[in-house]
Amino acid sequence: MKSSTLFGILIGFLAIFGAFIWEGGTIDALFMLPAMTIVLGGTLAAGLAGSSFQTMAKLPILFKIAFFPKKYDAEKIIDKIADISAIARKNGILAIEAELTSIDHPFLKKLFQTCVDGVDPENLQKIAEAEMGYIADRHDVNIGLMIKLGGYSPTMGIIGTVMGLISTLAAAGSDPNVLIHHIASAFIATMWGIFMANIVWLPVGDKLKRIHDEEMQLCQVMLDGVSSVQLGEIPSVIRTRLVSFFPLPEQEKIIKKQVNKFPESLANPAAE
Repeated sequence: MKSSTLFGILIGFLAIFGAFIWEGGTIDALFMLPAMTIVLGGTLAAGLAGSSFQTMAKLPILFKIAFFPKKYDAEKIIDKIADISAIARKNGILAIEAELTSIDHPFLKKLFQTCVDGVDPENLQKIAEAEMGYIADRHDVNIGLMIKLGGYSPTMGIIGTVMGLISTLAAAGSDPNVLIHHIASAFIATMWGIFMANIVWLPVGDKLKRIHDEEMQLCQVMLDGVSSVQLGEIPSVIRTRLVSFFPLPEQEKIIKKQVNKFPESLANPAAE
């Protein structure tokens, strides 16, 4: 499910706060603005101090990516590579230029455009690996930001707790209600610091890492496929090799589907 991260965070809120209310607590006791300001404001300030305005400005975009990641159909991409390989074998590599507009994935389109421009296989490999390296570097910065925020948050909660205890000691001997209020603020700051780290920042960082790994794996599949097209390999062979991207049970289903769709070519690869 695309929005699994958002659902996970919502379930975390409901489970933790719901259990608190179940035990007789009140929402007002949890949402204390001074404690939340120390934790959230301090965490974001620490993140800004350790990165840049440009990086911190990406936070809304990163949450959007984590909550609603863009998904590409790997099976369709493999089929597209195989279809283009058939065109390239029949009419030459330059003939695939007309197919570029029908390619959805920008990385795959760039690879085929590079082939049309006449780049040799060795340089194609270097260009693709450089592109993937730069993508990984950008993603590492974003993932690292979330991990750092997850580390800062509990510390800010401790700072809020210390400040709450200082206020408690300063109010010693006064109205007991004031003392209770300060003590509650102190513990609420710790709660919010740990909560934000383990329910928001770190899970979002993990989701971005997973999205990155899936993207890199798919990019490698596309690079292998385009390299095979450039070398003039048989479409059915390319498709069969690239299907290894999927788990074994799914590979069997995809191969059976392709046999039903292209029985002659898969039974006799030379026909392609």
